[in-house]
Amino acid sequence: MGTFEKQSHVDATAAETFAWHERPGALERLTPPWERVRVVERRGGLEDGSEVVLEVRKGPLRRRWVARHRDYEAGRRFVDEQVEGPFARWRHTHEFLPNGGAGSTMRDLVEYALPLGPLGALVGGPIARKTIERMFDHRHAQLADDLARHRDAAALGSLRIAVTGASGLVGSALVPFLETGGHRVARVVRRTPAPGEIGWDPSAGRIDVAALEGVDAVVHLAGEPIVEGRWTAEKKERILRSREEGTRVLAEALARLERPPRVLVVASAIGIYGDRGDELLDEASPLGDGFLADVCHAWEAATEPARQAAVRVVSLRTGVVLSAREGALAKMLPAFRAGVGGPVGSGRQWVSWIALDDLVGAIHHAIATPSLAGPVNAVAPEPVQFRELARTLGRVLRRPAIAPLPAPVVRAVFGEKAAVLLDSARVVPARLQAGGFAFRRPELEAALRRELGR
Repeated sequence: MGTFEKQSHVDATAAETFAWHERPGALERLTPPWERVRVVERRGGLEDGSEVVLEVRKGPLRRRWVARHRDYEAGRRFVDEQVEGPFARWRHTHEFLPNGGAGSTMRDLVEYALPLGPLGALVGGPIARKTIERMFDHRHAQLADDLARHRDAAALGSLRIAVTGASGLVGSALVPFLETGGHRVARVVRRTPAPGEIGWDPSAGRIDVAALEGVDAVVHLAGEPIVEGRWTAEKKERILRSREEGTRVLAEALARLERPPRVLVVASAIGIYGDRGDELLDEASPLGDGFLADVCHAWEAATEPARQAAVRVVSLRTGVVLSAREGALAKMLPAFRAGVGGPVGSGRQWVSWIALDDLVGAIHHAIATPSLAGPVNAVAPEPVQFRELARTLGRVLRRPAIAPLPAPVVRAVFGEKAAVLLDSARVVPARLQAGGFAFRRPELEAALRRELGR
């Protein structure tokens, strides 16, 4: 039998920290990004007898994990115990202990046993221990970060927030973050909406306008994936139409509401600046040329109906989002883990990046900051050249990162989409910094280590 214990100070009362754990989205926020875990079903909350069903993936293998809750004491503790899953035994006690003043202590105690008895402990014990340590280091840091962001925006109160693209890379992190902060999220979906959701069909110009009444804020993240598939003429048309037409449908619907929302936060991209070499770019810089720049310009212009209806519109020009699960970093990881990663093209092109949690925080900041409107660069303060990105990722993974991918090869393989890898945009978040936004992961190596658990 193995045991693991971790405790840390939390700048919130025990009751506040317990309430955070009881809200939808808590488990998703606490799951490390490098672990492939999906919540399949919830059967109740944290009360005795309630259960959560997870799908755990290791490579091509999938395993079901069912945890049942017990020993529930409101505001103080609860226990989850494995009834089906990868361990021979797993019992996790969560305790929330007052320690005077406004703070508290978060204590996790895990008692576990591996399959195959003594042989399993001998072979898998050190690996299991290290995995658990990494997981709970992440959980405690994530809890502290999220509670701090919500505490800083406490004046918001509890909002009703509609989110398009809620199942995508950014939306799947944003929605749980908002829910654990006490906000009520209405997902805007193309399928038949479930209770609390809002239906729309942007390609047909339809959205349930009545369901948008009473929404305090809207976050628009939906759009045809840019990096998936070759840029055929048909693909480029889908990329443009999904952003321009979808945004216009939403903006026009908001303009027709009796009480429009306070704010519309729309995802845009730093592709709007084009290929600019070493030029330092902020929100006041001239726009660029090329397909991506044209798409982003049309994307932002499509918000005009909402702006004319006095909705505060924020266009977040997002850089490369660092996520171990999806996006550019996830696609780079297999090659770098195999030791065959390296710089793309000359390696001198600038990469303006942002940690996924900082992007979630920037969206939250845009919702909470009445003075913020117009274009806002959602990038970390220190862009890097691609060769530095490759070196840093190799260092974090403890792998060589010297295998180049020449520009002619990139263009031959990716066609016009090679611009995503070869264009240079040295972008800084001038307006976020001027508005007092606090980056949690402003440095590339620390951001990669947090995302990859290294």
